[in-house]
Amino acid sequence: MITVLGASGFIGSHLIKRLIALGSEVQGVGHEPLPAGSLGHVVYCIGVTADFRSRPFDTVEAHVCKLIEVLRKGRFESLLYLSSTRLYTGADSTDEDTTIRIAPLDPSDLYNASKVMGESLVLNCGRPTRVVRISNVYGDEFDSNNFLPSIIRDAVVNQKIVMQTAADSAKDYVSIDDVVNSLIELAQHGRERIYNLASGRNVSNGELAEAIRAVTGCAVEFPTQAPSVTFPPIKIERLGAEFDFQPARVIDDIPHLVDLYRRNLESSHDQS
Repeated sequence: MITVLGASGFIGSHLIKRLIALGSEVQGVGHEPLPAGSLGHVVYCIGVTADFRSRPFDTVEAHVCKLIEVLRKGRFESLLYLSSTRLYTGADSTDEDTTIRIAPLDPSDLYNASKVMGESLVLNCGRPTRVVRISNVYGDEFDSNNFLPSIIRDAVVNQKIVMQTAADSAKDYVSIDDVVNSLIELAQHGRERIYNLASGRNVSNGELAEAIRAVTGCAVEFPTQAPSVTFPPIKIERLGAEFDFQPARVIDDIPHLVDLYRRNLESSHDQS
C-alpha cells in the first residue's frame, strides 16, 4: 500500500495515476483528515510552490504543521518527504550531505526555511523516513504560473515570449514521469536518508527560448537589464548509483510539451 498525501497537487495526482496503471494498491488523501489504520508507505506531496511569497502561513502549514500531525499520529511503514533543490542556493555543494544555509530576512528563504524544518522533523523523529529534494518539475501543468508552462503558454497564445531573466540564466528541470517513477522506487526501496531528484544538468533560458521558438515560430525578447539568475547544477550520483536513474532532457521534450498545450487549448475551446 502506498498513501499519497497531497493527492490533488501536480506531483501527487500524477503519482496516483502511475500507481493505478501499475496495478499497485494506493490511496490518495487531499484535504480530508488522515485515514485511520495503516497507511503503508507514505509519500508526502503536500506543498506550496510558486505563490509561497504571498502565502507564508499556508507554506509553513503545508511543509511543517500538517507533517507534524502525520508523524505523530500516522501508522506507516515508511514516509518519503518531498523537499526541494532550492535549498542548495548559497550552499558550497549540491550533494545531499552539504550544509544548508538560510537567511531569515530574505523573503525568498521562507520557503527554504519551511522545507528545512520539515526535513529536520522527518529525519530526527525516530521513525522510518526519507527525504527527496526535487528540482523544477515539468509536464502537462497547463494552468501553472511556474516559469516553463508560462513561457510555453505565451509562445502558443501570444506568439511572443518576454523573459524576465537573462538568456544565460539557468536551472535544472526534471520531467514529471521521471519524478513519479523515482518516487515509487524511493518510497519502497530507498536505502539512503536523503536523495536529489533532478536531471543533473542545467538548461539556460536562451536554450529553452530557442527550442520553443523552433516549434512555435514565436518572437523572443530578453530585456537589456534582465538579471542573470543561475542555480548550481544538482548532483544525482546517489540516485543514479542505486536505481540506474537516467533522466529525460527538457530540451528534447519541448516539442511534446508544446503539442500537449495546444491540444489542451483546443479541448478547452471545444468545451466552451
